[in-house]
Amino acid sequence: MRRYIRALMLCTVFAVFSGVYVYSKLFYSDLSLGGNGPRGFIPQRVPGIRRGAVDKTGPQSPHWYNRYIMRQRGQVEAGGGSVQPEAPMHLAVVACGERLEETLTMIKSAVLFSIKHLQLHIFAEDQLHTSFMEALGSWPGFIRSRFNYTVYSISFPSENAAEWKKLFKPCASQRLFLPLILKDIDSVVYVDSDILFLQPVDRLWAFLTRFNSSQLAAMAPEHEEPRIAWYNRFARHPYYGKTGINSGVMLMNMTRMRSMFFKNDMTSVGLRWEELLMPLLQKYKLNITWGDQDLLNIIFHHNPECLLEFPCMWNYRPDHCIYGSNCASAEEDGINILHGNRGVYHDHKQPAFRAVYEAIRKYPFGADPVTSLLDPLEEQLLTTTHTYCGKSHPLLTKRLAHSLANINRKSSAGR
Repeated sequence: MRRYIRALMLCTVFAVFSGVYVYSKLFYSDLSLGGNGPRGFIPQRVPGIRRGAVDKTGPQSPHWYNRYIMRQRGQVEAGGGSVQPEAPMHLAVVACGERLEETLTMIKSAVLFSIKHLQLHIFAEDQLHTSFMEALGSWPGFIRSRFNYTVYSISFPSENAAEWKKLFKPCASQRLFLPLILKDIDSVVYVDSDILFLQPVDRLWAFLTRFNSSQLAAMAPEHEEPRIAWYNRFARHPYYGKTGINSGVMLMNMTRMRSMFFKNDMTSVGLRWEELLMPLLQKYKLNITWGDQDLLNIIFHHNPECLLEFPCMWNYRPDHCIYGSNCASAEEDGINILHGNRGVYHDHKQPAFRAVYEAIRKYPFGADPVTSLLDPLEEQLLTTTHTYCGKSHPLLTKRLAHSLANINRKSSAGR
């Protein structure tokens, strides 16, 4: 009997020690793997994306529009949270030549005022890539947390690359090929480098919800007043509507653009976007003045049902005030996007436009937006009233004042 009792006691002791051993292994395993253990939990390290790294996940097709270099700067959420972020808005710009600072100022205006996260697509000559990454990387963390960016090399079809690159302004026609390069992205806002956002990009992005079943792009008219308009007086090619369209601000549903067969005056059947561009250039290259913008006018002349017009307040240029105010939507609600074409940010011909550009360029991140941006700007604009555009200076600050009111709140929340 005693022999059985001893055996039972030995088995019990063995079972207890085995249980303790197993429990200790599970406990420390949970700690080392980042499990939901007790105090001392060590979260898993979230790897970041190295700035300047070459993306090797892209397509390997030999087509020209897959042969580009892209450098990406990604932000990692502090604390390794697993909450899925809201889908970003996509904003694209092309920068060649002496456009670095101008492009950075445009990006600054977009990031300052936007509500949703931004994904920037910066197409630039290779010698500008490092400068872009260094400049954007130097911005404060609470600003950089609002956007990601990718820098791409300029890329055109190899058989006519030089011709495309020099069409109108250096590299400007790159915008025509965005649907073919950014082929995994549904929609994008394209802007020229001389654009300044005075309202959040979100307001422009919302036009996508207004597209009907046939619309795939949105732009503003080139002019509102036919008597001073260019296309209806001088164009030697087809153009959209009564006064043409301006392509400095262009909202694109690229999924629809890639699948659409476009009517044209070269074939009796529709052509896809990538089939259409080169024949159009060959047919009209001796008759176009404004390069890729003229080609877009020709395309939407034959396919007007594909375009949504947005008001001139979303693409306000010197032409809207240089001979007197002729943008009704801006007169009513103010200017949402300022377009400094004609080089007016960098000369003294339209000092009101230059004043807005300089105010945003010089604004220190985190400073009080009223005392550091709005007040000095309004004071400077009062010195420009000898020009027609200067006389309309309240239009330049009406919407901007609303946008600046949100900066302090966003900065405080992001710190």
